[in-house]
Amino acid sequence: MAEFKTTLAADAAAISEFLQARITCDLHPPLAEAMRYCVVGGKALRGFYVMESARLHGVSGAVEVAAAIECMHAYSLAHDDLPAMDDDDMRRGRPTAHKVWDDATAILAGDALQALAFELIGDTEFPGNTRAALMVSLAKQAGIAGMVGGQAADIAAETAAVPFKLDEIIAMQNGKTGALLTWSCVAGAVMAGANQGPLKAYGDSVGLAFQIADDVLDVEGDEATVGKAVGKDEDAGKATFVSLLGLDGAKRRADELVESACDALSKYGDQAETLKEAARFVVNRTH
Repeated sequence: MAEFKTTLAADAAAISEFLQARITCDLHPPLAEAMRYCVVGGKALRGFYVMESARLHGVSGAVEVAAAIECMHAYSLAHDDLPAMDDDDMRRGRPTAHKVWDDATAILAGDALQALAFELIGDTEFPGNTRAALMVSLAKQAGIAGMVGGQAADIAAETAAVPFKLDEIIAMQNGKTGALLTWSCVAGAVMAGANQGPLKAYGDSVGLAFQIADDVLDVEGDEATVGKAVGKDEDAGKATFVSLLGLDGAKRRADELVESACDALSKYGDQAETLKEAARFVVNRTH
């Protein structure tokens, strides 16, 4: 686990340094400042997955692609925190973007970060077909068939007359949380023109385990450590993995998913140990 945490921290620092240099304040300074604010302070787990999956395939120059997925993720959080969505005041232990600035600035910062994600991939030196594959797959995973569709289902769940069943929760979270995580995990294989199957299986399992861990943290975590409000799902009466499986059952399911994720990497042998440690981290994290 120590090796994974060292690699995660190094990748996060490299991605942050890249983005802080790339997002300049030459144009529209308040908006640029909001963009820079939104992309700092996180674990950069998705960016790590891009870079580690690239290393697994001997691909260099992946920091731009890693920065792209962090921009996409940051955009989703800036919009998700808005009063019309989850209405959160805190994110990553700091006031959310719309609290520091205003709703309009948070919306526009998110819009600009989404656009920047595709710009960054387009600016890489990978062959044109590789850049196109990365951009098209990211668009699909971020759109109505992926993250945005999952977010829409999550909003619908809050006002549903009948609480969502387990299969509906899984489908929702496969979009809302899992889509971008899986994209991050397979990005290295896309860059290398390699078989995406093992990393997709890994990413699908890790993405679901990540959301289960989030549901557990919403019950067991404290706001200071988690960095955002907790207990909101229970207060809203929303169905979650914990409410449907029980706390112990949810933890067992997450552990099973981690085991499945690690098994999917068997073809890579010891080279995939850091990715296996990452899967274990996902279900044991405190924030």
